[in-house]
Amino acid sequence: MSSHVNEVLERNLKNLRENHYPGRGIVIGLTPDQLHYVQIYWIMGRSENSQNRIFVEENGFVRTEAFDSSKLTDPSLIIYSPIKFYEDHHIISNGDQTETIYHALSAGKTFENALDEREFEPDPPNFTPRISGLLQIGTAVPRYKLSILKSFYNDPQYCIRNIYNYEKAIPGFGHCITTYAANGAPIPSFEGEPFIVSVFDDINETLDFYWNTLNRETKVAVLAKYIHVENGKVTINCINKHSYSGITQS
Repeated sequence: MSSHVNEVLERNLKNLRENHYPGRGIVIGLTPDQLHYVQIYWIMGRSENSQNRIFVEENGFVRTEAFDSSKLTDPSLIIYSPIKFYEDHHIISNGDQTETIYHALSAGKTFENALDEREFEPDPPNFTPRISGLLQIGTAVPRYKLSILKSFYNDPQYCIRNIYNYEKAIPGFGHCITTYAANGAPIPSFEGEPFIVSVFDDINETLDFYWNTLNRETKVAVLAKYIHVENGKVTINCINKHSYSGITQS
């Protein structure tokens, strides 16, 4: 790794560490030993409703759930499945567009077809971006994509649709995209292209790294999903602010 790449990596991680509220985030990459593809997803929250969430397993997938159901005020944008898979396609997103992508793929359509049906979230004045990713491993050279659907500087008249294609994963690196640039009122959407971050050979090291990197006050939960390069076996571990759970799927 060149000194320039290392400088960029350190700067990106420093910015993430110092960001009080990057919102929800997605990382897709490849471990340094090239044995596992990696997907990482985290949720954060400022309100009690947003903080009141945990990751739970359901039928081999993972979904968000209210930690205290008596405090749940609006489930529409906070209860969803952030990760699913269809055959050799591993889906990750920050909302119910996971289902849109899943159903599109199962109908022979594409990631792009699915996202054409969606836009940013209807939560004025923020109009939170929908961020999504897809890792396709059933090809000669596995590839992945990241997407963001966002308003034009919080103006809901316009939806900006950006999709980033990565033809080959880079050992030891992941590409990261978040919903927000920083805290604010309204909260500014993510700008620029996905940035490089670190991933590690051990799933728990990766999980702990991101849990410890994110802001203590606003972080809610982090999950890491590892897909074995040769046999496709999946391991999913997560950390919840309100509890800890490790999930394994094969």
